[in-house]
Parts: sequence; structure tokens; C-alpha cells
Amino acid sequence: MPSSRSGGPPRTARRVRFRWPRSLAGQLFAVQVVLVAVVVAGCAVFTYVQAGRQAEETARRQTTAVATAVADAPAVARAVRSADPTAVLQPYTERLRRDAGVDFIVVMSTAGKRWTHPEPSAIGRTYLGRTAEALAGRTFGETHLGRLGPSVRVITPVRDRAAGGRVVALVSSGITVETISDGLRREVAALAAVAAGVLALGGLGTYLVNARLRRHTHGMNAAELGRLHDYHEAALHAVREGLLMLDGERRVALLNDGARELLGLHGDPRGRPVTALGLPAALAGTLASPAPHTDELHLTDDRVLVVNTSPVSGGERRGTVVTLRDHTELQALAGELDSVRGVTRALRSQAHEAANRLHTVVSLVELGRTDEAVEFATAELELAQALTDQVVGAVAEPVLAALLLGKAAQANEHGVELVLTADSRIDDGVLPASLPPRDLVTVLGNLLDNAIEAAPEGARVRVTALADGGELLLRVADSGAGVRGAADAEDVFRWGWSTKGGAGRGLGLALVRQAVRRHGGTVRAGEAPEGGAEFTVRLPLRPVDAVTGAGNAG
Repeated sequence: MPSSRSGGPPRTARRVRFRWPRSLAGQLFAVQVVLVAVVVAGCAVFTYVQAGRQAEETARRQTTAVATAVADAPAVARAVRSADPTAVLQPYTERLRRDAGVDFIVVMSTAGKRWTHPEPSAIGRTYLGRTAEALAGRTFGETHLGRLGPSVRVITPVRDRAAGGRVVALVSSGITVETISDGLRREVAALAAVAAGVLALGGLGTYLVNARLRRHTHGMNAAELGRLHDYHEAALHAVREGLLMLDGERRVALLNDGARELLGLHGDPRGRPVTALGLPAALAGTLASPAPHTDELHLTDDRVLVVNTSPVSGGERRGTVVTLRDHTELQALAGELDSVRGVTRALRSQAHEAANRLHTVVSLVELGRTDEAVEFATAELELAQALTDQVVGAVAEPVLAALLLGKAAQANEHGVELVLTADSRIDDGVLPASLPPRDLVTVLGNLLDNAIEAAPEGARVRVTALADGGELLLRVADSGAGVRGAADAEDVFRWGWSTKGGAGRGLGLALVRQAVRRHGGTVRAGEAPEGGAEFTVRLPLRPVDAVTGAGNAG
């Protein structure tokens, strides 16, 4: 009984495990190489079989032609009738054999005795092979093991025309199988070289294609690409910001729900150029621009958007990634904050003025001029109270009343007088819930800021606030430079235009038009009676969807 050399467990043969390529490109490369190799191998085998058959058929036709040519030669029939056929036929057949490229030509008697043979020692011996069909006058072929080895041969009768066509001899011509195999081997070698070249070219082409695929897939396999797609879809719809991807032709390649909502897009915009999405011209121009943009403000019909664009490139331009953030609420709050700051500065200035007046009153009292002190204090109180009473009496809406009083103080600080016209009237409860105070502050506050800034020192800013006939009328007129620098009345509401004619300003008027349009109203700019600018806003005092022509304001 055989014993183990050591006491440990018997060693098992190491298994060589084939490691399938991990990346998708590697897997495709392996599959394609195998397919190319199988196709080339199949074609090579088929061609080899066909070449073998064709070589054998060619050899048969060649030997048939040689045998029948010898048998039909008149000199052969005469030599057969001579006393020594070998002396005449042997040189003839050998010369013909070399010229015709066959391995043997044997001329024999009807009894099978050889008169010619490539090996002289075989002359006079009996032919090896069948002769019955030839003796019967038929030409036939066979593959037979003869003196020179296996050969493809043809046997045909020799007829003596002088004797009435009687068969007087037989001719056998043949090519050995070894000769056929040698020719086939040469063809197979050439075929193998061609197959190897095709396989090499196929492998090289497959490698180049898969190298490019590997660059595009970053070496990831199918499972990783699937997970990446799932994560991509989840992240795309989870991001609250708008995300827009454009291809190299500035067509929409991908967008999330946030971008669809922020841009107000309907249907499926993928494949459409950004210039055909119905966006404002400035925003469409930014999206179509090849240069990157950072934190640009753009206005749509109802939103203030912050736009960032970044080109995507990798050796060639592939497109642009666009992010969109909604700053509508933030911009409104910023406007309100600016208004509050202005009011605060005005109140601080008034506090200084009030302190100075108080010191004046106290000084008059100390000087014993009581009557003058009372008259001075009463006049100042009456002036301030008169404006307050006028505003509160005409405008019952507390937010608008507070805004007007604050702007009056701000105007006073700038040396401008804010005047509420006599026909102003807004009763309490007239403004509907669909017209929120924040939007009214945005509209009237920006118009007042624009007028106060545009009016020269000592000028007046006239304000009309009237709610009548189902409509809210807000009119602000100043005596500044007006809107003569604008190309038309619509140009003043374009973002970047200011009443002073400069660029990079003018967001307030653009926000005014945006808020007015959102509620189905109209806003128009024109010339004031005093030569400055006059802005007129008309807002319906009922829901927007019940207003005919809502949103068509200019």
C-alpha cells in the first residue's frame, strides 16, 4: 500500500481560473476577438475543404486531358503495332509527362503489360489497377494505390482507326496524392497567412474601437454603468435647483424637473435648440454662448433666475452644463430690505432734525420767548401731521400707507418733495387676497425709488393711488430726465436699463413689470406733465384668470 511522503493533507492540483475582463470595453473586446477568430477559422476550414476538393478535381481533369491526348495521338496507335512499342513511346511519354506536370503516363497492352513508366524497372510488368471499363471502350477515373503510391488516375482506351476503331492499347495518366497534398499545403499556407492578417486587422480594429469605448465608459462594466445611471436619475430629480445639459449644437440634451419649472417649459424640449424654447432673449443668448457665465441674473415672465454655465469638454467640445437658482423671493426680500434701510436712514436724519428743532424750542423757552417757541413747535407738528393725515386718510391699506410715509421721509432726505395727489383713494378691504401686499410694495416701492433718484433736488414726485371700478391705479411722476434715452417705451423695463441711461442697473423696473404681469395688469412709461418720467400701473382687483387679456401688458 503506498504511503504519503509527509503527514500533511494531500496536495490538490492548482486550478487555473480564467478571469473575465472587468470593464465593459474589455468584455466587448474579448467577445469580438473570439467572434473574429471563430469567423476566420470557419472561413479557413471551409476554404481548405473547398481547396482540397478543387485540387482533386483539377488533378482529375488534368490527367484526363493528358490521357485522352496520348490515346488520340496517331503516333501512339502506330507505335503499338510496332515490334518494340517501348522504344518509341517511353521517350515521348516522359517528355509529355514533364511538360504536362503529371506524375506518370503509362501506355499498356490490353493485357495490362506496361510499355512505358517513369521508373524503367516497372516497364514490362503488369499494371496495378482496374482496366475493365477501358477495355470496354470507356474512359474512367479512380484513386488507387499504385507503384508510386496513392494517386488520382484516369484510364482511357487507344483505338486503331485502321482496324475499325478496335481497342488496341490502354493509357493511364495520374498525379499522386502526395503531389496534390504538396500543392494544397502551399495553398493552405497562403490561406493561413491571409487568415492571420485578417485576424490581426480584426483584432486591431476591435482594440481601437474598444479603446475609444473604454475612454467613454471610463473603464466601468455594465453593472457599474447601470448603477451610475440609477444614481444619476435619482440625483437629477432630487436636486431642487434647475439643471440643464446642452449638447455641442446648443440643443437640450437633458433637464430635470427644477429646470422645467423654473424656465416654464412644457412638453418634451429635448432635442430642441435653446433659442426655440420661448425664453427671454438675454437668457437664451447666455445659454447659447460658448463662454462660461457665473452668477448672472436673468428675468423670465415670473421669476428672477441666477444662471451659471460651464462648458463640458474632453479633447473636443461636448456641450454645456447649466444650473439655475430661483432668486425671486430673495430679490423681493432684498428690495424690501433696501426700502427699510432707506426709511431707517430717513428716520435717522429726521431724528437729527427733530433734535435740532427741540433744542431750538428749549432755547426759546429759556430766553423767555414762550410764544415764539409754541408757534415754532406747532408749525413743525402741523406740517408732519398734515402729510400723515393725508396719506392715512386716502390710503386705508396699512402696508401701502406705511410705504408712502417711509418714502416721503426718504424723499425729504434727498431734498425731494413727495406729494400724494388729491384723487388718491384706496379704501380698506378693497384689495383682494390675490394681490398680496409684498407685490404692491415691489411695484410701488421700485417706482418711487426710481422717481426719487431721478428727480433733481427741490423737485416733486407725484403719486396717485386709486382703487375704483374693479381696478387699482398706481401712477408715479417725477421731473427728472425722463425716458428719452430709451429706444421705445418697452426698453425701460429691460433688465440693465436705468432712468439715467446707464447699463448694469434698472433691475427695479424689470421687477415691476414682472410683478404686474404676474397679476394680469399693465405698466406703461411716458412723459410726465412736468417733463420727467411717468409710470402708470393698472392692476385688476379680481383673480387673474377672470381677466380678459391678462398677461398681455407691456
